[in-house]
Parts: sequence; C-alpha cells; structure tokens
Amino acid sequence: MSRTSFGTVTLVLALWLAGLGASAQFAKFAVPFSYVHLQYPDAETELGWLLTLISSVGAVLGMTAGVLVARAGLGRTVVTALFLGGAISLWQSTLPALPVMLFSRVFEGISHLMIVVAAPTLMAQLASDRYRGLCMTLWSTFFGVSFALMAWFGLSFVEDQGLGALLTGHGTYMILTGLVIWVCLNRFGPTLSLPAEGISLAIVLKKHLDAYRSPNVAAPAVGWFFYTLTFVSLLTLLPELLPPESRATIAGLLPLVSIAVSLFFVSALLSRFSAVAVTVLGFALSAVAIALFFAGFSLPFVCIGLFSALGLIQGASFASVPELNLTNEARATANGAVAQMGNLGNLIGTPILLVVLANGGPPAMLMTVLGLYCAGGLAHLVLRRVRNSCAIQQQP
Repeated sequence: MSRTSFGTVTLVLALWLAGLGASAQFAKFAVPFSYVHLQYPDAETELGWLLTLISSVGAVLGMTAGVLVARAGLGRTVVTALFLGGAISLWQSTLPALPVMLFSRVFEGISHLMIVVAAPTLMAQLASDRYRGLCMTLWSTFFGVSFALMAWFGLSFVEDQGLGALLTGHGTYMILTGLVIWVCLNRFGPTLSLPAEGISLAIVLKKHLDAYRSPNVAAPAVGWFFYTLTFVSLLTLLPELLPPESRATIAGLLPLVSIAVSLFFVSALLSRFSAVAVTVLGFALSAVAIALFFAGFSLPFVCIGLFSALGLIQGASFASVPELNLTNEARATANGAVAQMGNLGNLIGTPILLVVLANGGPPAMLMTVLGLYCAGGLAHLVLRRVRNSCAIQQQP
C-alpha cells in the first residue's frame, strides 16, 4: 500500500470514528437515561429536551450547514466541530443545573450537524469511484454502531464510574479524534475545499428552495426522512410489544442486524445496481416484512426481517448522495438536506407513532409504518422519473 493510499484509508476511518462521536452526542444521554433521571430527579418532561434539542437544531439548520461548510472547508469544519463537541462534553461532565445543561445541548447540536454534513462529503471526495459506495456504506453504520457500543459498555461504565465520567470520556474521545484527523489532513490530505459562498437569510432560503426542487439533491433526503420517521421510533416502541422472555435479546439484535446487512450486503448490491434501486428495494422489503405480521407471522420474526430490510435503506441512502450529485458542493448540500430531513424525522417520528399506538394499538401502528415505507419507495420512484425526464429534455 502506497503512502497516499495508507493516508486516505486512515483518514476515511478517522472520519467514521468522528461519526461515532457525533452519534454518541445522542447516545450518551439516551442509553443511560435512567441515570440521567437520577441526576435530575425533579425533572420530568424537561428531560426529553436533552434528547431532542440536537434534532431540533439539525431540523432547522441542516441546509444552512451546507452553506457554512462551503465557507469554512471540509477538513477544517470536521476538526473544529470535534473540538467544539469535545469541549462541550467535558464541560457537561460537571453536571450543571438542568437549564444550563439544556442550553449547552444547543451548541452541541451545532457541532453534531457540522460533523454529519462535512464528514461524509469529505469521505466521498477522498474515495475513488470504485470504493465510494463502500465508504458511504461504512459511514451509514455510525449511528447504530455508536448506540450498540454505548449499550454494551456505556451502561456498565456509568454504573461503576458515574454519568460525569462517561461525559468526560466522550469529550476526550472527540478531541483526540479531531487531533488524528488534523494530523492526517496535514500529512496526507489533498486540498479539500468547496467554493466559498456568502451567507445571508436570502442565500439560505434560496439554498433550501434550490435543494428541494432538485431531484438529485432532494432524493436522498426525502427517502431518509421516511426512514428516520420509523427507525428510532421502532427501536423504542417495538421491544415493549415483544414477549418478555425474548425482549432483551431481540431488542439488542435489531440494530446489529441492520448494521450487518448494511455492511455486507449493500456493498455487494451496489456493484450491480444503483444506490437508488437498492434503497427502493429496502423500502419494498420493509413493507413486505410489516405485511408478514398481518399474515400471521410472529412479531419477533417480523422485527428481525424488518430491520434486515432497513439495513439496505441505511447503507444505500448515503451512497446515493455521491451517486446522484457529482460535485462536492452539491454533495455538501445534499448531506445538509439529509441531516435536516433525518433530524426532522427523528424529532416527530416517535410522537406520531405513540399517538397511533395509543389510539389504535399495535396493528394501527404497524399499518402506519407500512404506509410510510410505501411512501418512501414511491417518492424515490417519482424523483427518478423526474430525473429521467430532465435528462431527456436536456438532450440535443
């Protein structure tokens, strides 16, 4: 392996590690939530904001992040965001009063957003055409892997060392990862930047309009919205519907099944099919898995089949960003849209399904999820038809 190739692989892996740190900005409070409640025993609904404030920032500012990344540069943005996130987590380890902790989560949301926009854009720029799909598939696992690691090791760590120690560890991890990426960029990284843009309310609004009118930029984000409406929601709600004797085992298995399918099957499928086609296949199979419940199959079987199918959407959605958008500027914009729609889906998905579950029971909830998957697949097909129509019109 040449020095350049080694440096590229190292930098790509370091960027994926940055993604794990960004996901842990959610997981460090979501997974040990009972310990968070012990720390703030007088808080009730306010604690939910610890989980949702980051999503709120991304839902509002996701597209704006694409403009800011263009101004600051990809590598500089990732490193700065990691240092910012690390410093905030170290400060949070002092366990301040809840209003102050909530205020810090707003700035942490900015750190998270800049990482999830700039890091995958940088990975796509670093990778060759041959390995770009594999890199994006690897990136797509960051959320699930981070939550799994937090469940396996974080809970016992908090039990032994306390919540503050976990936050200290996360902050240290973020800063060290930022240092590794900074060193790799200086030693191995080519010039990695995007055309600088001014920033104003008019520019941001125009960016939103242009992005969601583009069938290339909007497609990954629209599909991702339907995915995120259900993924975290189902991880939260489905375990309570499973038989008590198998609940813990299946709940722990579901994200791992999704990650495994994303890593080992999506890459193989992308060598023969487009990322959009694999994403549509994932939505179709997810709908079929839900339909099996109404055909009389057991819920544990349905859950495993469903999360296997969701792994296709997970991996192929990120791979569709560089596939559909050929310039780094367009990719940054598309990743901003993905972040925006993903955060919006995470923000409203669980409340929506909770209302449906409370009023109609599990069958109504699962039928709603089935409908969302059909809508996600159909949205991709419609946008593909629009792209084909535009291509025909542009032919001489």
